[in-house]
Amino acid sequence: MTIQCKVKSIQPLASNTYQILLHPESPIDFKAGQYLMVVMGEKDKRPFSIASSPNRHQGELELHIGAAEHNAYAIEVVEAMKSALENNSDIAIDAPHGEAWVKEDSQRPLLLIAGGTGFSYVRSILDHCIAQQLENPIYLYWGARDEVQLYAKQELMAIAEQYPHFHFIPVVEHSPENWQGKVGNVLEAVSADFESLEGYDIYIAGRFDMAGAARDLFTQHKQARNDRLFGDAYAFI
Repeated sequence: MTIQCKVKSIQPLASNTYQILLHPESPIDFKAGQYLMVVMGEKDKRPFSIASSPNRHQGELELHIGAAEHNAYAIEVVEAMKSALENNSDIAIDAPHGEAWVKEDSQRPLLLIAGGTGFSYVRSILDHCIAQQLENPIYLYWGARDEVQLYAKQELMAIAEQYPHFHFIPVVEHSPENWQGKVGNVLEAVSADFESLEGYDIYIAGRFDMAGAARDLFTQHKQARNDRLFGDAYAFI
């Protein structure tokens, strides 16, 4: 469904990463873990995970867009959003999309894995599970180049303190001297921490090559079930 939106705000989250709040002209019914497509042209629709959760978005849709210098695909979207905000004009979106939403009827623990701004996908799922008071254990691994890119680190640490069934494990490629988390590749960190993933529902968001590597690693070496591995990338690879 295509719908017009006003751009309510654009805020920097980290270097070249932006939080964008959209206000659709009519409410959009979506599930935690789905995505929308920003309409840039008749045959040009660009997908971004919805970072807000269905029951706590108050009619607004939140996006986290990483627009590094080499990423013209995302930069053009951010520029279009900025132009719409400045001119009080509309942005068209097509939503909702995706089959990798959270399976609320499952009693299995959740393993949420994000690379970079793939965090927006797992953030929606985490927030929804907490709002619904689901008591399944939740493990969230978030990998980034450095600590600065973990823009919601303090928020997640606070959630972990408040909810004992939630565990946040940050992973960075380059660490400062006082770094308290894990260092290296986020998939390798998960693999080192779990003897078996057979009993887990696994939700993953990041680059397609990361999603493919996760599927190979976890199903071949950690007994993960292919039918309990969820991510938008798996519809394409």
